[in-house]
Amino acid sequence: MALDADIRDALTRGLSPEYLEVINESHLHAGHSGDDGSGESHWQVVIAAASLDGKSRLAKHRAVHDALGPEIIGRLHALAITFR
Repeated sequence: MALDADIRDALTRGLSPEYLEVINESHLHAGHSGDDGSGESHWQVVIAAASLDGKSRLAKHRAVHDALGPEIIGRLHALAITFR
């Protein structure tokens, strides 16, 4: 399965978001450090989830990382997270 689908599935299962965008930004980093040539190294997630409401920014980031789990996190070079 493609990494975008894995990210989407993990966040949907873990956080039940009302809004979720998974954006592959790898093409913006081609040839830079961390570009492994896979085209799946740099990602942005835009998310809104009731389960994140009232949490600090750090707690929200931790919740997203926990939902993704070590297997998916290990496949990423960079992950930008925007909360709505």
